[in-house]
Amino acid sequence: MKIHIKNGRIVDPMNALDRQADVYVAAGRIVAIGQAPADFHANRVLDASGLVVCPGLVDLSVRLREPGYEYRATLESEMLAAAAGGITSLACPPDTDPPLDEPGLVEMLKFRAKNLPGPRVYPIGALTQKLEGKLLTEMAELTEAGCRAFTQADAPFADTQVMLRAMEYAATFDFSLWLRPQDVSLARNGIAHDGAVASRLGLPGIPALAETVALATILQLARATGARVHLARLSTREGIAMVRAAKAQGLAVTCDVASTHVHLSENDLMGFDAHFHLIPPLRSLRDRDAIREALRDGSIDALCSDHTPVDEDAKQVPFGESEPGASGLELLLPLTLKWAREMGVPLSQAIDLISWKPAQILGVPGGHLSVGGNADICIFDESAEWIVTPRTLASQGDNTPFLNQPMQGRVRYTLIDGHLDFEAR
Repeated sequence: MKIHIKNGRIVDPMNALDRQADVYVAAGRIVAIGQAPADFHANRVLDASGLVVCPGLVDLSVRLREPGYEYRATLESEMLAAAAGGITSLACPPDTDPPLDEPGLVEMLKFRAKNLPGPRVYPIGALTQKLEGKLLTEMAELTEAGCRAFTQADAPFADTQVMLRAMEYAATFDFSLWLRPQDVSLARNGIAHDGAVASRLGLPGIPALAETVALATILQLARATGARVHLARLSTREGIAMVRAAKAQGLAVTCDVASTHVHLSENDLMGFDAHFHLIPPLRSLRDRDAIREALRDGSIDALCSDHTPVDEDAKQVPFGESEPGASGLELLLPLTLKWAREMGVPLSQAIDLISWKPAQILGVPGGHLSVGGNADICIFDESAEWIVTPRTLASQGDNTPFLNQPMQGRVRYTLIDGHLDFEAR
């Protein structure tokens, strides 16, 4: 199909584009920007007047809930929700049931996803068998099956020796390890940030030390082995400072944060609303502000949704008994735009955090609008206002702390490989 996207504001951080121009798509590729190619006759014209045309978004953490947790969400529903959020590529953590620790499971997931409308799915393989933290998986075979990196997700290592062996092996074959820093002993039984709010509410706390102690170990081992490490979902001011220092010393590490943690803090727990029960926990205002500033100065490389759909029954219980997690696919873009407006950050820099930079971390094509490149494109209305409700979300999981909150910024069209996978009604 040939598509002509006309009169849009093209914002492409990788190519340093921010101007009004037309985009021409044919055979799944961008064939021209500006002037139409000779003999180009569009099958469909998309009027992007007043809209932003940017690279399709790349999300580094999306739990699709298959296999094993179909009662929380299905592959079909979450792929649709991703397209509705402008996401054209996503990374899927391995904490499914069974975990993605065997090539056959990875191939099955990729096959299922490929035969559904929606974004490109890139599985992140389990680092240890059954995510038990003891025996390493066959990372080479999992890579051949399609895994882009390896992680424990939220599961701990049995001991530091296992983490060391994983880094040594990964460094030998240039595999990337994605690790969320949390010391299991210091975090044990905690469900909220260990601070004044948790004490007032009687909630067991997870101290900032749980992140920084684990982070110190990861950085030391990465320095000793030369392994490529991506630090997932940082949440503390001290942790960000440690990563900033490690980068200054030349350590090859990257990091991301969840979009929820850019806007929320422990103060939002005062209503005991289980929708605010997240992993890592919402930290102090000081930590939240440090995250916002680190995104602006480039210390944090990417934003992700950390999409974790949870069934309603698991949230309609007391806070301490609830299951952590929040749906975020359709909120990644508006929450990023909200941060950019509040911080006075240019639109191009905001889009960079959810397109080109995460594509580089994941090591996949996409995240840019280049002639000859894949036509993965998000077209959105930067000023559109809407309210977050179960009816306005395509995800099967409507467990979000932003329920009934106003948002600004809404996707109008999502093209994946030149195919119009989403069109707002």
